[in-house]
Amino acid sequence: MKVWFNRINESRRSVVEVDESEVTIGRDPANTIVLRSPLVSRRHAVVRRDDGRFVLENVGLNGCVVGEVEVLGGQTAAFEPGAKIRVWPFTLTFELEKAAVITRAELEAHLRSIMADLELRIHRKLLERLDLYEFEPNQVGDTDSILLLENNVEDVCRELAVFGPENEAILEEITGLVLRDHLVNQLIMETGGDMMFDLAALAANEFDVPATLVPEREAELHDLLQFVRERLHLADCRDVSQQVREVETAFAGIFHLVRPHLHQELRKYLILRTLKKDLKDTIFGFGPLQDLLRAPTVTEIMVVASDQIYVERSGLIEKSGRRFISDKVTEAIIERIVAQVGRRLDKSQPLVDARLPDGSRVNAVIPPLAVKGPCLTIRKFPTQRLRMDDLVEMGSITKAAASFLRACVIDRRNVLVSGGTGTGKTTMLNVLSSFIPFKERIVTIEDTTELRLHQEHVVTLETKPPNVEGTGEYTIRDLVRNALRMRPDRVIVGECRGPEALDMVQAMNTGHDGSMTTVHANSAAEVIERLEVLILMAADLPVISIHRQLSSALDLIVHVSRLPGGRRAVTQVSEIVRVDPDTKRIVIHDIFNYRNGQSLQPTGYLPSFVDALVEKGLLELQFLYGREDAVEPAEKKG
Repeated sequence: MKVWFNRINESRRSVVEVDESEVTIGRDPANTIVLRSPLVSRRHAVVRRDDGRFVLENVGLNGCVVGEVEVLGGQTAAFEPGAKIRVWPFTLTFELEKAAVITRAELEAHLRSIMADLELRIHRKLLERLDLYEFEPNQVGDTDSILLLENNVEDVCRELAVFGPENEAILEEITGLVLRDHLVNQLIMETGGDMMFDLAALAANEFDVPATLVPEREAELHDLLQFVRERLHLADCRDVSQQVREVETAFAGIFHLVRPHLHQELRKYLILRTLKKDLKDTIFGFGPLQDLLRAPTVTEIMVVASDQIYVERSGLIEKSGRRFISDKVTEAIIERIVAQVGRRLDKSQPLVDARLPDGSRVNAVIPPLAVKGPCLTIRKFPTQRLRMDDLVEMGSITKAAASFLRACVIDRRNVLVSGGTGTGKTTMLNVLSSFIPFKERIVTIEDTTELRLHQEHVVTLETKPPNVEGTGEYTIRDLVRNALRMRPDRVIVGECRGPEALDMVQAMNTGHDGSMTTVHANSAAEVIERLEVLILMAADLPVISIHRQLSSALDLIVHVSRLPGGRRAVTQVSEIVRVDPDTKRIVIHDIFNYRNGQSLQPTGYLPSFVDALVEKGLLELQFLYGREDAVEPAEKKG
């Protein structure tokens, strides 16, 4: 059998052929597979062949991962040939008779690594030829500068013999990748500025198209992409997000039909076109982030190091395969991003937390705070606002629970949305706010503006950090207090994570029914403990007094979670009932909860205010059974 292994984040793999049925893994040279790292135990694991399968026994102190299962010291796990074994910082694959299968993601990462290395070499040559620092972003529209840069890219490629016969095989594979990227960019650009990420749109149209176009090659490229569109039935997709997702997942399956039409001249033209665009992205735009910022399927971008860029797609974090050409370029592009929103990032101010023009959030950290190098996190604002119908369609909530929450919002019940980081609390708050009647006056308060309400009478307030002199700061607590003087019908606080929790609870207790907020918590029951701590940050109150305030202020807790596989879903809808006179604790009853690992189901408990909802015609009592014909208001029947 063969054992393939490599360090994580390195594309080159080593292989060891083994005849024995038992393989030892560790850092000691006596092992069959020697992994040279202090993080690996001297004798870390033993893998035995067992009737066409393998069994791993962890004999060290440090853990390892078999597939998606963590195996601790003393534990064993069976796995099939080809499964990924992770012994940090290494990845191993065991194969019986054939070479290890390279997945599509691994192949893409390898090809992007080759492209990044090539771009680095070209960039170094360009620095010898041109003063690239003179190519300021305000010169993007200067055709002469663009032509000069692109012509020099072609000259450098000839000097490096990029398109020599020895590179033909790898260039053919790279062509498939860049052709797919080009189609994705084309689909996004066709939708117009409304669908594009604001930051990427600032520098999108000026240099995405090369100045050195060849009409004949462009015509060939257009026909080829049209063929791909037809084969993938992109015209049948409901929106650009679905089109991009279809291209990303299905393009590899039809590339064999496209490959014969990619003759040598077209391959050369397409790769040159991509090299020019990528280098102009680095000089004028946001480097490898440029395309990720625009991609509608990417919800979060995380730069860990110059060669480690992760993205979140469909709730799952994956490595993008893209990378910056150096740490210096990484820091320059991060500075360029934060400069777009009027912020400064340097050694004296190495941390920035900012909001982009479209509402997306940016957090950037550079040395000395970031030890490994510049780090960047961008949580992109969704291009399309989700509605409750969308959440029902995606399986994030049942129709019965959705109709119940709709009735509660209209009936001015105070709602708190809880969950962990990135579980969709703000999205749920946005969805619930859509049920607020248009005639009501709403005041929203956030650290960074993310809520987008459709109502007309909305006052949006945002906190203000202190200036360079340390003065002029306005916190959420300041804004909550001020909001109570603005005659609001409802107050919506984006997130309570400090002393403002006390002011929010007081607002709910003083005539501002129907208010909403979010809080970080692991479950509906832990929300109360979390609020206790937050309120005690504002005032030294007895816990029993805090519980009485909370029980009278809050009506519902809607808890959202991220499920295995990345899907977000509502897992609890609970009522805060009362303070138990014996235990002095708040009593919480689940109205809906997530059971059997399948879906949100009613518990059979009727909330104390259900009579009011039924009397007002907002809900029928049969909502608990989830019947499709029993969740609409009574007056709409018949």
